[in-house]
Amino acid sequence: MAKGMREIKRKIKSTQNTKQITKAMEMVAASKLRRAQNAALASRPYSDKLKEVVSSIATGSGSVKHPMLQSREIKRSAYLVISSDRGQAGGLNSNLLKKLMETIKEKHKSNDEFSLFVIGRKGYDFLKRRGFTIQQEAIGVPDSPTFADIKSIASAAVKGFENGDYDELFVVYNRFINAISQLPTIKQMLPLDASQLGGDKSGPSADYEYEPSAEEVLSVLLPKYAETLVYSAMLENKACEFGARMTAMGNATKNATKMINELTLNYNRARQAAITQEIAEIVGGANALS
Repeated sequence: MAKGMREIKRKIKSTQNTKQITKAMEMVAASKLRRAQNAALASRPYSDKLKEVVSSIATGSGSVKHPMLQSREIKRSAYLVISSDRGQAGGLNSNLLKKLMETIKEKHKSNDEFSLFVIGRKGYDFLKRRGFTIQQEAIGVPDSPTFADIKSIASAAVKGFENGDYDELFVVYNRFINAISQLPTIKQMLPLDASQLGGDKSGPSADYEYEPSAEEVLSVLLPKYAETLVYSAMLENKACEFGARMTAMGNATKNATKMINELTLNYNRARQAAITQEIAEIVGGANALS
């Protein structure tokens, strides 16, 4: 009985230590979630202004053309997958990668029909284990990413579309709904839809003059705008990661508390049974001597 009580006591101590870790991780994730949300909000003014200028050029003149605005026959696709580097975030990565695999299985008959760009170790390891060829990867992106951290892979993905290596480019990421809800999303990024770039035309609009020409300005701005879309998706996925980790660690803390209560109850029952047995043995011995 004493051996069983010692084992229960060790389990209680071990679970208490685990609870302290998960509680700390929950608080860290909550703090990082707030920073990630603020970063996503801070990037919007730049993105909105860039979209406004690109829209002005793309829709202001019918003669302005660019490969990134032109749809063509789909012979090959590309996917830029944004995942996390670390786990302990519930089903965040598994749900996203499951959706990607379903899309690939539905749209493509062979691996030669698509290219993969991957941000994050979880996505990279998952796809590598399944024998997919990764065109380019970015691993070890910090918790507070800057545009420079993903510029290389974003630029390579956009340049591949411009060069005709593939005919459409999708960004695969988790869309942030709230701290406990994230939506796996596969969004077409290229070719850009000039009509959707226009946005709301009801308010006043600026009239721009371009030097040396609208076409040359557009050729510089469109790749930058596409790269900005990747960065915005990266920030949103980071917010999803911290929200999912906060929720997962919160659930783990609750489960640890429940387990500690159950183990404590079992320990008290075992202790009570041991005391009762000792009393019975003492009384039995006293009766035998009398």
